[in-house]
Amino acid sequence: MLGGPSAEREVSIRSGTAVAKALRQLGHRVTELDPRNAAWTLPPKTDVVFLALHGTYGEDGAVQHELDDRGIPYTGCDALASRIAFDKVLTKQRCQAAGLPTARYAILQSETRTWPKGWEPPVVLKPVRQGSSVGLQFVDRPRQFPKALAHALQFDSEVLMEQRLIGTEATVGILADQALPVIEVRPRSGVLDYRNKYTAGATEFFLPGRFPPATAKRIQTAALKAFHAIGGRDYARVDVIVQPDGTPVVLEVNTLPGMTELSLLPKAAAAVGYDFPALCQRMLELARARACASRHSARKTHRAHGPRVTS
Repeated sequence: MLGGPSAEREVSIRSGTAVAKALRQLGHRVTELDPRNAAWTLPPKTDVVFLALHGTYGEDGAVQHELDDRGIPYTGCDALASRIAFDKVLTKQRCQAAGLPTARYAILQSETRTWPKGWEPPVVLKPVRQGSSVGLQFVDRPRQFPKALAHALQFDSEVLMEQRLIGTEATVGILADQALPVIEVRPRSGVLDYRNKYTAGATEFFLPGRFPPATAKRIQTAALKAFHAIGGRDYARVDVIVQPDGTPVVLEVNTLPGMTELSLLPKAAAAVGYDFPALCQRMLELARARACASRHSARKTHRAHGPRVTS
């Protein structure tokens, strides 16, 4: 499944197209399905749905919930974990409960021209339920605040305001409950916004990241802990900012990370021996194994209780 109705439709199509090509190279029969509206149907005898949907409907748990109702196995996190991770406030609350440091924050629900009391710039404004830096705004001066907030509110009814932290941005891929090598992320100019994320050459990536081994281990541990905090399964990508003292602060958990030629999870997986087709195959295998285990459990329950007779 690729494309969909979200603001990240273009990137999702690129992810899905790349995955479909890789799976066909491996000999799988693949149908590309674009759920632009609620009238989509799956091809008969679908074994597994490979989710390459980003943004709303794909990462917010909605499509996962529908597939669960249909009894169709799918790749990646379940509906609840997806919904939690897509909501930046719920993610922060889960991380805080797990003892992970997060940036100071407030929730804004309406436009205002007044700089919030008790805050000092710089701050970051993020739509609560969006991904891939959609609607992201950096505010360095109070006079920038009204316009930035109005822009962010175009993408969601709530905006998360965070104190902007000083440090180095990094990301950690999670695959089969293992943290992959840390990637250091540095925009060549400006900030890590949507344009810099998806424009070739706009951002430098260092793999492995240029961190002392002990710091890299702390980053991986924090990422895996955040993944567990939201109830993740199979794979994800966790974004952090590493402060000057080496403390990793979790920014967000991406349950359906990009699978394009510029995407970071495939880069990290390649560093431990998974080329792109092998990574897609591994993701597929995790979903298949879960489906087989579920069927086996259902057969055991049926044998234990005997057939049900209704008269």
